[in-house]
Amino acid sequence: MSLRGSTTVPDRIFASLPYLLPLIEVFAFGQFLLNDFPFLGIIFLPLLPLLRIYYGVRYAGLIIFFALWLLVVRNDKISHFIRFNTMQAIILDIVIFLCSILTDIVKLVPGSGFAMQTLYTTIFMGIVATVIYSVVQSLMGRYAEIPAISDAVYMQVR
Repeated sequence: MSLRGSTTVPDRIFASLPYLLPLIEVFAFGQFLLNDFPFLGIIFLPLLPLLRIYYGVRYAGLIIFFALWLLVVRNDKISHFIRFNTMQAIILDIVIFLCSILTDIVKLVPGSGFAMQTLYTTIFMGIVATVIYSVVQSLMGRYAEIPAISDAVYMQVR
């Protein structure tokens, strides 16, 4: 999509910050990959303080989810660019939640160890790649177009 006006540097930075939510949520899916390749954990070292706070505070995910929804996405005074990226991060978080339901169902199947590892790694790598793409696009001042997800975002953000 073309730009709806120019974006300032602070707008670009604030638009990329909500993507920390899906990145922190998907971290649990990376357990198999990070155990097999521990050097990849170095990439996530800057997130460790946020992970401790996030998982240390009860209902932190729910609080952040509704705070972003009510204070950013539904606030017309905030630029469309920031609201779009915030809503896209929220929908990615919902996708992670739905994937966790799927993995809970797959766990019920006996002998599904390899399938679980593959599913966890695929979800982890897919969300991390999507977050990286979205953050890079946001920092460049462009709308990150993700099939199906961006369509849902455009329906929510006026």
